[in-house]
Amino acid sequence: MFPKNGSAGSRARLSVLRSAIALSFAILLLAATASSSAYQASPKLVVILIIDQFRGDYLERYHQEFGANGFRLFTDRGAYFPACYYQYANTRTAPGHATIATGAYSPAHGIFSNEWWDPAQKRAVTSVEDSATKLIGAEVEGIGSSPHNLLAGTLGDELRLATQGQSRVYGIALKDRSAILSTGHSANGAFWIDPDNGAWLTSTYYMSAPPRWLLAFNGQDSAKKYLSLEWKDTDGTLLASTAPHNFDNGKPVPYFQLVGSTPFGNDYEFDFARELIQQEKLGYGAVTDLLVISLSANDILGHMTGPDAPEMRAMALALDRQIGDFVTFLGQQYGQGQFWVVLTADHGIAPLHATDKHLNLPAQSPSSSDLRARLNTDLSARLRKQGEYIRSVSYPIVFVNSEAFPPNVSEAEAETHVAEAMKSSGFLAAFTKEQMGNGELPPTPLGHLYLNSYSPYGGAWVMGVPAPFSYVAAGIDIANHGAPYSYDQHVPLAFYGSAFKPGVYRDQVEPIDLAPTLAVTLGINKPTSSSGRVLTEAIAQRSRSDETGPPVPPKPRVSKESYP
Repeated sequence: MFPKNGSAGSRARLSVLRSAIALSFAILLLAATASSSAYQASPKLVVILIIDQFRGDYLERYHQEFGANGFRLFTDRGAYFPACYYQYANTRTAPGHATIATGAYSPAHGIFSNEWWDPAQKRAVTSVEDSATKLIGAEVEGIGSSPHNLLAGTLGDELRLATQGQSRVYGIALKDRSAILSTGHSANGAFWIDPDNGAWLTSTYYMSAPPRWLLAFNGQDSAKKYLSLEWKDTDGTLLASTAPHNFDNGKPVPYFQLVGSTPFGNDYEFDFARELIQQEKLGYGAVTDLLVISLSANDILGHMTGPDAPEMRAMALALDRQIGDFVTFLGQQYGQGQFWVVLTADHGIAPLHATDKHLNLPAQSPSSSDLRARLNTDLSARLRKQGEYIRSVSYPIVFVNSEAFPPNVSEAEAETHVAEAMKSSGFLAAFTKEQMGNGELPPTPLGHLYLNSYSPYGGAWVMGVPAPFSYVAAGIDIANHGAPYSYDQHVPLAFYGSAFKPGVYRDQVEPIDLAPTLAVTLGINKPTSSSGRVLTEAIAQRSRSDETGPPVPPKPRVSKESYP
């Protein structure tokens, strides 16, 4: 014990001791950084947290209300990039997760929407459905899912390649596309829930039969744990109940929405993540393992309430606590300095239409069915023939029924007709798939965003440029995303772990920078098509003293007199 009012000598000794402790800590941190290598299980586990529809400004908006070990772990003690923006127009869930994992945009990885038209099957398909696979894990009917549409390799793929398959890579989400596209082709497993009852599922793409621990987890009725609960904010105000009930049409509200639109949905995911870590012994092998957790609840709620509702604040504060608890669990499992956690999101969200109007913002909110009808009416008049020229609308993408056009009209010409109709229907501009694929877009920042949104999938389609604060709603005031504007592009990006230099880095960066930055710190190749930048400013300096090798003999000195 040091006296409160010690002598000058005591204070000097205390100062020296403090300096020695600080120096020792710095040396330990530097040593941990120097040995960062996937091949030596340093770190033992990398966790990527992707919060679905978590806009980048939320971390600043609620910063003063967060606890010390949740989001502040990233903003105050991690390498934090508050200006991270997607540089493409198709700000949706599937493209976002594929972009994070591959370090590339849609032209490279192929995923440009959550769903699209498949000309071969003559029907709409999701980004991950795969008729060659089956769902397993619970008694459920339906087509399985896989990453078969993904055209590029992921960080997880490179980790598996580098360690010759020794690293384990897993993905977890309430949504299949989020768990699958964030991990890649060679993942050991991806898990998501049955939307009706909450049972955890995977597909035969990953394994021929579900692991016993998965069956046991489902068999314990783990999903029912979160039924019939009340969600209250910090003031005790009731925000929602997870008591089972029906919609007005008499159909039961599915588990995905009932529980998934509350913080209990995130609790359920973290429960499953802990079970996966313990049962599969992640982080206990000879090489680094990777776990990607996509937290879906924020998106399910956000569409219903918009970004500015009290429920969204309450969700953020609850998630702050949940992340803190999970990081504490990781520390207990591996020890401090033995795991890294990265935080980001797949897209942001636009304000509610009512909010826009209240603030006199020029917002529009047509319904997708109205837009499809207007486009069909316009095209019927242009072509002087009644027809269903539009297959469907996934705003702002319009899928073209090229078969409805006259035989002498090519697919590219059909897209052009639709693009002109879209501009007459309120879009600021519209770019055809043909234009985007050929790079025939304006050499402007907006043109660059749309070039980064191209994909060979989907048959014929046109991508529109909506006016700011405009989006399609299904007849009610819901929030949406999918536009080329900052409110949909802005997401958090932060790294926590011994390899990263804490600080706030305010240069604008992109989510494609995440994968190559992790790759270089792990000592592995970046993903096959990655175009992101390594964020060297956030990587802690390596200690050269720990690098050993044969001594380099000195070069012989040559005097001026000795040369010929």
